[in-house]
Amino acid sequence: MGTLLEVKDLRTYFFTPEGVVKAVDGVTYDVQEGETMALVGESGCGKSVSALSIMGLIPNPPGRIMGGQVFFQGENLLELDDERMRQIRGKEIAMVFQEPMTSLNPVLTIGRQLTETLEVHLQTPKEEAEKRAVEVLKLVGIPDAENRLSQYPHQFSGGMRQRVMIAMALSCHPKLILADEPTTALDVTIQAQILELLKDLSQRFGVAIIMITHNLGVVARYADRVNVMYAGKVVERGSSRDIYYHPRHPYTLGLLRSVPRLDQPKKAKLDPIEGQPPDLVNLPEGCSFVPRCKFAVEKCRHEVPPLVPVDTGHLSACWIAEELGDDGERRA
Repeated sequence: MGTLLEVKDLRTYFFTPEGVVKAVDGVTYDVQEGETMALVGESGCGKSVSALSIMGLIPNPPGRIMGGQVFFQGENLLELDDERMRQIRGKEIAMVFQEPMTSLNPVLTIGRQLTETLEVHLQTPKEEAEKRAVEVLKLVGIPDAENRLSQYPHQFSGGMRQRVMIAMALSCHPKLILADEPTTALDVTIQAQILELLKDLSQRFGVAIIMITHNLGVVARYADRVNVMYAGKVVERGSSRDIYYHPRHPYTLGLLRSVPRLDQPKKAKLDPIEGQPPDLVNLPEGCSFVPRCKFAVEKCRHEVPPLVPVDTGHLSACWIAEELGDDGERRA
């Protein structure tokens, strides 16, 4: 497999009356062809902003991409003009947004919203575009697809609307799909169906997926590799197995410990991460996780730890990463 997407030192800031919000502050990661890569972290850590930066959808003002490179099949997306970016967006790279009801146009039929994408990007004639629209609706499991084309978004349930969004993303045969918390507003049964659908489509068509989520259960089942984000930075990177069995950052440990586990006694208490995520306008000196970290040493308070290897393909941005045991305790 080759590298499909390469993000290097991406910095996206928002300029507000309160100060500069460093939503994405030096993020680096890559996505291989056909793989599912997860971006994990609490709300406000920069996951969605990094995806919107890739798509060129940062609202300006107040947002601005201040630096970095985003290479997609050899092209730096940050250097492309609007016309070239429009050709890539939707055709080569597609996005499934968090809330489909606000992403779908309420006054256009589902059929028109699907066929418009095909007509614009692939210059598909109207009749062929309608056939393709029916085809992708059936592909994502929507029954009676022919009649559904004439209906409007409000006539679909939340799960069905999310399926329409996935159908729209797949319609032009993209190489990469950015799935921004695609199951947030859905009940657990529908969540499982949508995630299985994405995984199945990825395997059948070789589509790479960036899965943006805060649900660690989703990551364990569906992701090949994981990037854990905190305060606009990637603090740990590795395979799903590395992250779950050999976590090497206190924040990753905290995320894992705050999730219920079937192998624990029923009365076992969860161990939440104390405190609140940092104010991105006034980040602390040194490591941003220091105020919430029970392993912090003096060096953590003054120096920002770099993201460095702790094992093959496994990186951590923590000064004491080598001292953290698999049990979540610090080794002497």
